[in-house]
Amino acid sequence: MDRRAEYAAELAEGLARFFQPRRATCPWCGSTRITLLLRSPDLVQRKPGRFQLDRCADCAHVFQNPCLSAAGLAFYYRDFYDGLGERMMDVTFSVQARTYRERAALVVPHADPASWLDVGCGHGHFCRTARKVLPRTSFDGLDFGGGVELARDRGWIRRGYRGEFPALAAELAERYDVVSMHHYLEHSTDPRRELVAALKVLRPGGLLLVEVPDPESAWARLTGRYWIGWLQPQHLHFAPRANLRAALTELGFTVLSESTDDPAHSHGLPTAMMQISGELVPPPERPWLPRPTRTRRLARALGLLVSVPLIALAVVAGWLLGPLARRYRLHHNYRLVARKS
Repeated sequence: MDRRAEYAAELAEGLARFFQPRRATCPWCGSTRITLLLRSPDLVQRKPGRFQLDRCADCAHVFQNPCLSAAGLAFYYRDFYDGLGERMMDVTFSVQARTYRERAALVVPHADPASWLDVGCGHGHFCRTARKVLPRTSFDGLDFGGGVELARDRGWIRRGYRGEFPALAAELAERYDVVSMHHYLEHSTDPRRELVAALKVLRPGGLLLVEVPDPESAWARLTGRYWIGWLQPQHLHFAPRANLRAALTELGFTVLSESTDDPAHSHGLPTAMMQISGELVPPPERPWLPRPTRTRRLARALGLLVSVPLIALAVVAGWLLGPLARRYRLHHNYRLVARKS
């Protein structure tokens, strides 16, 4: 069965099975004081469905509600990092070497690790770059997608583990000096469970490095649902920095440092423009969408003629406004380094 037929068969069963029941309480603190933050379609793949993010009025946790089910996660991830989307994501990851070096450098003041596990390693690009910062460190990767096998075959990681981190934690108990989770926790259905898994896998005194989208980012307020950090429907949970810090402390970690990505390199304007274009310009031919008519193809070509120059202008404007972005701390993500007691 080809991709189009497979998607048609799945969609014929309806979208309801892709979602869990809607929650009436905050998954982080249990409060019933939750309010609507935003609604969004899939602005990247353009797969069918509408997705809602709610915010807790007590702890400020933001979460997808209703949350994707196991079937929904499988459907919306398919052909994003692998399959049809593999080549594009490979290019996207490969141009972020500066960010990868910054992440690896965060542990240098605190440790000279022998072993490092990158959870949610994708295609292994971070590990490839981090080895240049820490040449004596052995890097392993874990992911539930096929990218981890690609990373291993390329020689960018020593070992690759495919599966869910909490399920593999007992097997990897106290094996690593560093565990990193770069843009991983927001994809998890239960972030606290992932932190417990990291605690098990780390040796005593080991370091946990976490980077996640900051729901309190000014870009989130300025660009609304077009903020790249929301990335619906993949991102399920957004913990404010204070919440994540408190959760780590409760588990027995000591937070050593807190920082953000460099606001001058945050690309807030071009990514928002790309998201807007993703909603306004008719999508390319995809197996989960009806075959485009000649009129739709023409409309897409015209839309790209307008949107591509606008995105290019947004890139230039973002570069020119870099010092201003740094002054007003217009970052996207925050980073925490914590030590296991």
